[in-house]
Amino acid sequence: MMYNSSMEITFTPIGVMHCELTEPDAAPKFYTESHVRGTIEIYSPYAEGLTNLEEYGHIVVLFHFHRSRGYDLKQKRRGVGELRGVFSLCSPNRPNGIGLSVLKLLKVEGNLLHVGHVDMLDGTPILDIKPYKPMDYPREG
Repeated sequence: MMYNSSMEITFTPIGVMHCELTEPDAAPKFYTESHVRGTIEIYSPYAEGLTNLEEYGHIVVLFHFHRSRGYDLKQKRRGVGELRGVFSLCSPNRPNGIGLSVLKLLKVEGNLLHVGHVDMLDGTPILDIKPYKPMDYPREG
């Protein structure tokens, strides 16, 4: 099947991040560098989908970089060094503005997820949540 590049894909946020981070420059550049805690509010039509999520210590959160504007296919890592392809970076300036974080799940309280290792801004639209199930895959040479 050929991909039609003119096909529009849309997403509806399922929730929103609430945290102390309001400015991009103050946000950790990656979740592994963060000590920030926050709360993900899941909108009521999706809250039932949180059933059993508390069984996991971490969650994968897909979100929209809602404050990013534009992108270059080659960028400098954190604004310094050599130019690299955008797909080799975790830059928020991407063709589709989709971010991914692995957050520590501290507590599920109704439609609220209390999380740690937050690297997104207050008001970030949440697109999806998945349980984090790490597995040690060998890298093939």
